[in-house]
Amino acid sequence: VQLVESGGGVVQAGESLRLSCAASGTRVRDNPMSWYRQAPAQEREWVGSIAIDGVTSYADSTKGRFTISRDNARNTVYLQMNSLKSEDSGSYYCKIPTTGQRGQGTQVSVSS
Repeated sequence: VQLVESGGGVVQAGESLRLSCAASGTRVRDNPMSWYRQAPAQEREWVGSIAIDGVTSYADSTKGRFTISRDNARNTVYLQMNSLKSEDSGSYYCKIPTTGQRGQGTQVSVSS
């Protein structure tokens, strides 16, 4: 199983980014999928998840601004991030919570 994130970058506060998590060796539709982030010297933070049935859930810090979706044909999970804030900066990675498999992450930097 391999998970590969992409889409990170440097943006201004208020802008948007869409992260992708492309899976191989497993089907995203058969797994719950989660996004996490970690800023330097800070604890890892759960961002949100999408369940097998497509139901999504989010951390309070991201609710209303971030949206997780899934494209079964592309075998990819997305994290749409709007109204970005400087505190959203960090390394974002996707993870299959039931197996612990995760990607290497993609870096997001939001300047105020």
